[in-house]
Amino acid sequence: MPHDHGHAHIDPDSGDRRVAIAIWANGLLTVAQIVGGILSGSLALIADALHNFSDMASLVIAFAARKIARRPADERMTFGYGRVEIVAALINYTTLIVIGFYLIYEGGMRMIDPPEVMGWTVVILGGIALVVDTLTAMLTYSMQKGSVNIRALFLHNLSDALASVAVIVGGTLIILYEMRWVDPAITIGIALYILYLSFTEIGGPIRTLMLGSPPDVDGNDVVRAIQCVDGVVDVHHVHLWQMQEHAAALDCHIVVERDRMSEADKIKENVKSVLHERFSIEHSTLEFEASDNAHKEAQVFGHRS
Repeated sequence: MPHDHGHAHIDPDSGDRRVAIAIWANGLLTVAQIVGGILSGSLALIADALHNFSDMASLVIAFAARKIARRPADERMTFGYGRVEIVAALINYTTLIVIGFYLIYEGGMRMIDPPEVMGWTVVILGGIALVVDTLTAMLTYSMQKGSVNIRALFLHNLSDALASVAVIVGGTLIILYEMRWVDPAITIGIALYILYLSFTEIGGPIRTLMLGSPPDVDGNDVVRAIQCVDGVVDVHHVHLWQMQEHAAALDCHIVVERDRMSEADKIKENVKSVLHERFSIEHSTLEFEASDNAHKEAQVFGHRS
């Protein structure tokens, strides 16, 4: 059965416009929240602003990455530039992790001695932030299904929207009950949620940059499928990796009987057909060996160093 990623295909220019709108919205919101947080004395508002600032930086990185990723392969980047989006996602998640730990530290310090907080300023700016975060999440929702880069942005904005709700609730409690400790407590809660999202999602980009096999393709299944092709005696030195987010690649050694080496082109065609139809592997490099001259005790995956 062919393997289907189920991507949402969006016109590149339309996608760029969405990201550009989100950049401006988050930039203006960040400035407003930082000023409001300083004037009101709310760390939770500043925490939300820092998160929004990281979103804006992430959007800028993602915007640049989308542009670069469309460049064709050349003599310097023979596989193309698509992997730059994976690098962008890793930068974004790493930034979130740093921000998360910083906010936990600041929130802990303020829990010891909660400062005065202007509740109405917190509620009003929190409401504006919720509108902007929801808008940005809507802009990137349909795009995130087919891009780890945009998914990182979408999760940023989703967590921002939830953080804005928490900020509004905190501001309301401060207005009604003078519960000053709520502000740093909400800050710590936002930080923990940021860290949870980041550590959950960062493994994918790391796996790709480490040349790991695609998470939805079982390497053993690939080997067994190749071994079942008529004429194939054995398979070894298999390398299976993701060139880009949606482009898997494979190279391997294929052993055939000496008297069938003349059929190598036909066997290669059949193997490539199986790789494409069953695993959506478009790029493969196959080296053929006669059985009487094959590597002895060769490992199936990789090479011994």
